This record gives sequence, structure tokens and C-alpha cells, in this order.
Amino acid sequence: MKLAIVRQRYTPYGGAERFVSQALDALAGQGIALSLYTRQWPGGESLFAPVICNPFYLGSLWRDWSFGKAVCAALERDRPTLVQSHERIPCCDIFRAGDGVHRVWLDERRRTQSWLGRLSIALNPAHHLRLAAERRLFASPRLKAVICISEMVREEILAHFSIAPDKLHVIYNAVDTERFSPALTEHRDEVRARYGIPGDAMLYLSVGSGYARKGVGPAIEAVARLPDNAHLLVVGKDKHAARYQAQARTLGAAGRRIHFAGPQVDVRPFYGAADAFVLPTLYDPLSNAVLEALACGLPVLTSTKCGAGEIVRAHQAGFLCDARDVPALAANMVRLLDPEVRRTCAERARAAAKTLSAEAMTGRLLDLYRSLLPAGAGDAKPL
Repeated sequence: MKLAIVRQRYTPYGGAERFVSQALDALAGQGIALSLYTRQWPGGESLFAPVICNPFYLGSLWRDWSFGKAVCAALERDRPTLVQSHERIPCCDIFRAGDGVHRVWLDERRRTQSWLGRLSIALNPAHHLRLAAERRLFASPRLKAVICISEMVREEILAHFSIAPDKLHVIYNAVDTERFSPALTEHRDEVRARYGIPGDAMLYLSVGSGYARKGVGPAIEAVARLPDNAHLLVVGKDKHAARYQAQARTLGAAGRRIHFAGPQVDVRPFYGAADAFVLPTLYDPLSNAVLEALACGLPVLTSTKCGAGEIVRAHQAGFLCDARDVPALAANMVRLLDPEVRRTCAERARAAAKTLSAEAMTGRLLDLYRSLLPAGAGDAKPL
């Protein structure tokens, strides 16, 4: 069985890339020949045959279009058994909807924009290209299955596209509960000392790049409403990070309780330093950061438009609210100031993460691949 995976770009901070790396590691031992079609993918080549598709481009519009054309041509030449794409291209058998539904993301983004911002979205040709690519993808007769990384994504696809429900398969990402565990509290004192955070402070952690989408602004506002022993530590990159630092400074004394660590290759010590995780995201189909926080035994505060919120809710491992509702977010933060509430949520968080093993994810993926193959076409080893 030859499985081709398509992913255009790689960044060490990306959740989708961490998923692909993890899936490749897990599937490589299951008798599946793996190939990866990408512009660039540093490292890990021993697990798969990389196929570099890197045509010249100028701008994001040309970048996405040219990559899609080059990949479809390469796939037509190589003819793998199954093609699983993480990009919106029509020449795939399986689409992993890791970015959710672009139409829904734009709807959520418009809620926070001024009329000028909404006009900018409407006139941006890149959005029109992605929306058109999304329509072609879900209408493609070749598409056999869609991997939905949360129930939220599945419901959104059903609401906006004419596609058979039995083509939609919910497969949550896995999380490594050994790499991400409560044992990371060994880093607590060192990280707090580095950023001037008292050892007895209540520390909320936010992890994610793209501060507007991840809800860093509302998190800053909410922390400013909390008692003086509450701090916020923000990990991730944003080209407008200075705006959020200025927002924190305008809060005066409260702003001194808000700390920015920037992007980090290894975020684990930061989970170990925190008491709770906060991600009031505008739209996040799942959020690997939430899964990592759960594995570390951190109570989670997130939004109703975060797919991982359904795991938090199901296990009562934290609290959800609308991404823009700062009073509700602050109230949820206050609830976690109670040590007993925090302890109970932490225990449930760790239990929730243990259900998301790599073995479980790999088993569901293999079952899906086998179900799509003609009889006798796949001979992957049993788990």
C-alpha cells in the first residue's frame, strides 16, 4: 500500500506539521510505503520518500495555486494507492480538514472586524481562491473520505457543503502523554524566575501564533480584571506583537502581570510553569496546544469555536465561553482561582488526554485506509 501525504509548508511551531510527523512515525511501522509531497520538509527523510514540489511563485495567491498544480501533476505521474491531502486540492482521495472550514473562519473573523476590515476580507482575492478551492474539493467525485479533526468541523462541513455524511470521519489528533505530563512542573521555578513571576502566583498560559485568532487580546483584558496574584504568560509569534505589549502597558499595574515569551521551539517547560491554560480562540478546528495542556494536567479555558473544547466539555476539564465575551472569560478564570476546582479539573484533564493515544489514532487511520482500498490492495500489518 502506497500512501501519499500532501502538505505544502513546514514550520516547527505548526500543529498540523506536528500531526503529520506523528502520523508518519506511527504509520511507518505498519507496512505502509509513505511519501510526502511538499515544498520543503527538513528532517525525518528515513521514514518516507519526500517528493519536493516547489515551483516558482510570487505572493500567497500564486504560491497555493502553483503548488496545487505541481502536486496534482506529480501524483498523476506516481499514482500512489491513496492520496491524503492537508491542502485543498481536488486530486486527493482523503482530505484532512485540519484548518476547518474557511468559510466559517471568515464568518468568525468578520465578527471582530470594523467595516473597513470586513471590506478588506471581501476584496481579498486569496480568500476567494480558498473558498473556490474548498467548493471544488468537496464536490470532487474522487474524494472518498474527509478526516474531521473534531465533531465541530464535521457539523460545519455538513452545514455548508453537499456531501454524504458517511464520508466524514472524526479522528482526533493524538497527544504524547509522556512528553507532555504533570512531571513538567520540574521547570516551574526556572521559567517563573526568568519572567519575574512569583512562585505563588496563579499563572495562566496561552500558547499559539497569530494573537488575534488565538484571542490574546481578550485574555489580556480578562487577566486585568483578576486579583493581583493572577498572571498571564503568552508563548507564540505574531507580526503585531508590539500592539499586544502596548495593550498590556496601558493597563498600568495589571500590565506588569502579563508576560510575552515569543515563539519557542520547546513549549514543554512553559506548560510545567503554569496553573491553567487559556485559549479564547476565534476559530480553531481542534488546537494541539489544548491537547498538550490537558496532557500536562492543566485546566483549560477555551472558546465555543474551538474543536478541542468538546473534549474539555465532555470530561469537565475546564470551561468554555464565547471568544469575545471578556466578562465570561474573566469569570471562568476566577473559578479556577479555587484550588479545589483547579485540582478536580486537572485530574480530569489528564484523564481526557490519555484517551488520545497515538495507537488509537493510528488504528482509526488504518481502518479508514483499508475501508477505501479495493479487496486485496492493502496489506498493512495488524495493530
